[in-house]
Amino acid sequence: MIAQQTIQQILSRTDIIEVVGGFVRLKKRGANYLGLCPFHNEKTPSFTVSPAKEIYKCFGCGRSGNTISFLMEHEKYSYADALRWLAAKYNVEIEETEVSPELRQKQQVADSLHIINGFAQKYFSHILWEHEEGQDIGLSYLRERGFGDEIIRKFQLGYALDSRDAFSKAALAAQYNPEYLQRCGLAVLREDRLVDNYRGRIIFPVHNQSGKVIGFGARIIKSNDRAPKYINTPENELYVKSRILYGSWHARQAIDKQDECLLVEGYTDVVSLHQAGIENVVASGGTSLTIDQLRLIRKYTNRLTIIYDGDSAGIKAALRGLDMALEESLDVKLVLIPDKEDPDSYVRKLGASAFRDFIAANKKDFILFQLEVSLRDAGGDSNKKAAVVNQVAETISRINKAQDFTRQQDYIRQCAELLRIDEGGLHALVNKFIREGLGRRENREASASGGQFATGMGVSEAGGLASDHASRASDSAGFAAGAPSAEEEDSISLLFRHEQNERGMIRSLLEFGLKPWNEDKLVADYILEQARDYYEMIDNKRLLRILETYKEWYEEGIEPSTKSFLYHEDQELSTLAVSIMDFRHQLSLNWKDHYEGKIATAEDLYKEDVLSTMSYLKLRKIKRLMDENQKDLDQPHSDAEQLMLIQTHMHLKNMEMELLQHVGTVIVK
Repeated sequence: MIAQQTIQQILSRTDIIEVVGGFVRLKKRGANYLGLCPFHNEKTPSFTVSPAKEIYKCFGCGRSGNTISFLMEHEKYSYADALRWLAAKYNVEIEETEVSPELRQKQQVADSLHIINGFAQKYFSHILWEHEEGQDIGLSYLRERGFGDEIIRKFQLGYALDSRDAFSKAALAAQYNPEYLQRCGLAVLREDRLVDNYRGRIIFPVHNQSGKVIGFGARIIKSNDRAPKYINTPENELYVKSRILYGSWHARQAIDKQDECLLVEGYTDVVSLHQAGIENVVASGGTSLTIDQLRLIRKYTNRLTIIYDGDSAGIKAALRGLDMALEESLDVKLVLIPDKEDPDSYVRKLGASAFRDFIAANKKDFILFQLEVSLRDAGGDSNKKAAVVNQVAETISRINKAQDFTRQQDYIRQCAELLRIDEGGLHALVNKFIREGLGRRENREASASGGQFATGMGVSEAGGLASDHASRASDSAGFAAGAPSAEEEDSISLLFRHEQNERGMIRSLLEFGLKPWNEDKLVADYILEQARDYYEMIDNKRLLRILETYKEWYEEGIEPSTKSFLYHEDQELSTLAVSIMDFRHQLSLNWKDHYEGKIATAEDLYKEDVLSTMSYLKLRKIKRLMDENQKDLDQPHSDAEQLMLIQTHMHLKNMEMELLQHVGTVIVK
């Protein structure tokens, strides 16, 4: 892990305008900077960056964050990778915290493999462009396939000489470790001698989410029935096939912006589509989709369109992994390319514009397509049709997250129509599969906990179905409910006001905590002392985490700042801090034309800000105590008890009035 001291050094040198400005064209507007949002398509700039607050916000799509979260969102880096990128930019030497010898050894091996892969990529590209054989065979082949020089360079394609050990000799001469050359799959040991693994092949480098080369795909050029068409890097510390999508490094921004990922099978499909200007595309490498690949897609978008060959093998390949995609809440569509074509050949045949139109016009819903294919295969066989009903019910049962409820109901209705069966019966069957899935999960958890928990339905199957229907009906009624009543709107408004006040208190603590409150204490001292008795009044427990973290640091002698939380390694805290420090009302650039003298800013009025938020918190507690006291008054009591409760009410009322007079606030009943 990166040492905390290094992180602080990186953050102290980081300039959000400089970093974001490297990806977005920014223009100064008053105290802030404005540009076109990189996260969605827009013509009018709404992407605002504040150098003072060190945050950005798009008022079009709502994205917001800090320098690190910008790199994580835009470049799809992990937190650590974003820090490493900044460290490289600002020439900060990274110091790692103490790790176990085993982990350190693993990191050193991974670093070595990265270095070797980088060397290999440059070597193969050099051979393609500069070597006679590379130009005559490799480059000629790529150009004949329709690839232009620009796209070849973009994907860093290369060529391996048709020689026994040309690469191995070059790598050994550069003093690379023979064992690591084999682990990378670049060389193999034969008769105590290293020989090249990729000979006479086009080389496709595979990049990770940071743009580093982690492996290669090598395509044969000559026709050779005995040799495999592709050779891929064997699995090692860097290259894990189930976690890789070819082209994701080049596609990440386009997928993000278009909110859709196109999935194809092969390397050349990706390169061809990119050349045609269709850049939101990745490849699975011809294997069945894995849960890790689906989660990688889910980082970018929840809309997945699979483009496969239209033959039976292509259809079967497309249908694999469907259930996992549904469990990941991906909205999956399928496009089948006509027979004897693939995305690479078809985009060259149609042209970019017509290919885009073809994709848009031929998207099929994945579940409905699977059902159509299965029904066609079943024909008039009633047993096969019954199996199809069970299959589709089990598939739909995978869509069982709360946010996908409406989508699940739509599928039940549409599939029941296609199957020509009762919708209620299909609904019951889906619920049965959901219960069985839950039961299996509970049994696994019970086994994992040493059998401490026993599972059982406790109701008959019919009763369980009735219960499921009742709960579904209740959910459905909730979804179909109309607008809230006036009383509900008042409650929502009050809750929102409470939330805003809580955020205001935390904002005051982060922004002004280290400013003087009086001669003896800072603002942080005042807020932490005052808030101690009101923790239970803070409804948003995530805000309470910031308060407690601040208090812990402060008591340890650390001076927490806004930056401490904006760049906290806990992304939940960091995101919350960004939203708290969001852009508030700012002075117009033309204020001097209309007003004379200095206009007070939040910086000038921080004490009033603090008093206001703390007084509101106290008023809430007084109001709650008054409500509890009133409930007690409504119960039968002795005269002495009744008098005490009335006196308590008067005391609380006086406290309320005193606070209201002090801050000039009107309390909402």
